[in-house]
Amino acid sequence: MSETTPLECVLGFVRAVEAGAGSAQIRPFLADDFKLTEWPHALSKTGSTSNLEQTLSGADQSKHVVADQNFEIVRTTCQDTRVVLEMNWSATLLLDLPHWDQGDTIRARSTAVFEVLDGRIVSQDTYDCYYTLPE
Repeated sequence: MSETTPLECVLGFVRAVEAGAGSAQIRPFLADDFKLTEWPHALSKTGSTSNLEQTLSGADQSKHVVADQNFEIVRTTCQDTRVVLEMNWSATLLLDLPHWDQGDTIRARSTAVFEVLDGRIVSQDTYDCYYTLPE
């Protein structure tokens, strides 16, 4: 993967997640010391930090939580090894969550900041703003 640009690496990762990829499919995009930081949002008042192993486990578990994920990338900003994506995200819930019921479409405006070294993502900081559009 080292021949890809940081943007190509990040977009490949996002498209794999969007397609419902599990740990085996997303692992090639992530560095051994990968760190995911999710800043506080409606579903996690304190936020969370995950290492590579936890992130891969979460990818495998996500197929039981959401389906039909869609990342509409609104803007990309790249500087050296840093990639910032502004996105509209949506998915169908497969179980009840606070504020939403199974079958609902959950939506978020998200900004994600990635650091890519040697063709792999070493960190991701995500800022999600969840909302529900009026029907």
